[in-house]
Amino acid sequence: MPRENITFKCSECGEENYIGTRNKRTHTEKMEIKKYCSRCNKVTLHKEKK
Repeated sequence: MPRENITFKCSECGEENYIGTRNKRTHTEKMEIKKYCSRCNKVTLHKEKK
């Protein structure tokens, strides 16, 4: 199964807030999304953790 779980990490404080999935065959580059961070108390850019 090509779909794998990934963890999203806040780019400002480093907290790992969200878990998502992606198809690694069709979406090869790392994902970036804007989501709410409870530690920063605002919407920040979340990047895929290594």
